[in-house]
Amino acid sequence: MKARDLALQGALAAVALVAAYLVWQRAPAGAPGDVTVVELPSRALDRVRFEDEARFVELFRDAQDRDLLWVRLGFKPAKPIPPEAMDGGTASGDGGTEASATAVAPPPPRELRANEVAQKLFPRFAPLRATRSLGVLDAKKLEEVGLTTSQRKLTMTLGGKVESFTLASTAGGWGTPYLRRESDGHVFLLGPALLPDLENASSRLVDRRMHLFDVGDFDAVVISSGGVSRSFTASGKAPNPVALAPEESPDKPDEFTRNWHDRVWRLVPLDLLGRDEQPAGGEPTESFRVEYKRGGKTLGQLTVARGPEGFFARTEHTSGWVRLPAGVDPLASEVARVTTPVSSASGP
Repeated sequence: MKARDLALQGALAAVALVAAYLVWQRAPAGAPGDVTVVELPSRALDRVRFEDEARFVELFRDAQDRDLLWVRLGFKPAKPIPPEAMDGGTASGDGGTEASATAVAPPPPRELRANEVAQKLFPRFAPLRATRSLGVLDAKKLEEVGLTTSQRKLTMTLGGKVESFTLASTAGGWGTPYLRRESDGHVFLLGPALLPDLENASSRLVDRRMHLFDVGDFDAVVISSGGVSRSFTASGKAPNPVALAPEESPDKPDEFTRNWHDRVWRLVPLDLLGRDEQPAGGEPTESFRVEYKRGGKTLGQLTVARGPEGFFARTEHTSGWVRLPAGVDPLASEVARVTTPVSSASGP
């Protein structure tokens, strides 16, 4: 009898140990990333759109190359001001009051190249995972977490299907980002690091590089202005300025051209215009152009042009024109000296 009891107790103890081991091995409930909100592979994801009451941002794949991402930045129409909300305004009689109650059309959205941060962020939305699932909440709970009147939305297009979500308002600060799935009212708690990049897309997700190559990647430079071009051999590596020597005198580096090109190379965009967007005042007039080559093949180019509101530039990598800061006038004035051979410049 004792032997039988001992055997039974031993078996129960073994079962308990196995059960304890399995529980210990199981991921804890509510662990970050363990709740699936949308179950689809990242390759099926076509577009992610974030919006609030005033603006929107879209991160989407290129129609011709699905590995290439674009960022679309835009504003919503401003809400009209009711006549009764204006000082001294009336609902009739004053044509100015009626005009003020009409929403002002926003500028067209801009489409810009997405950077490496965007390339890493995009696949994190498919499959979309959350920290916790809170189920379907009642009206009081929805109000408590900021989901009742929020105008913040997240929309995802996956394989042609649209999934829409409401994001909690930020009235109480960032805190915890709650998300409500519109298809079934299910509420989730997202991780804190997923949405800030979308909210600050203009500074975090836009590619601001002028070129994908650097000093040392090209061995020749062709500088053109006013129908005149001059070629230079190039040598050197970053971070030092590239040394340039006229093609006709490769053993005589041109210090003036080196300094001029170094200032051109260091130009930084002040503002990026969108794809197919023209500067105010129309197409700017080309001032000078710099072409970069390696082994006789073109790597890229920089075109600097003057418009009614200043200087603009575009390269092989930019989405379109970029606005340049002040200080480009000296470069435009000195390019004539750069493109003129020394013998011609010195005269007979």
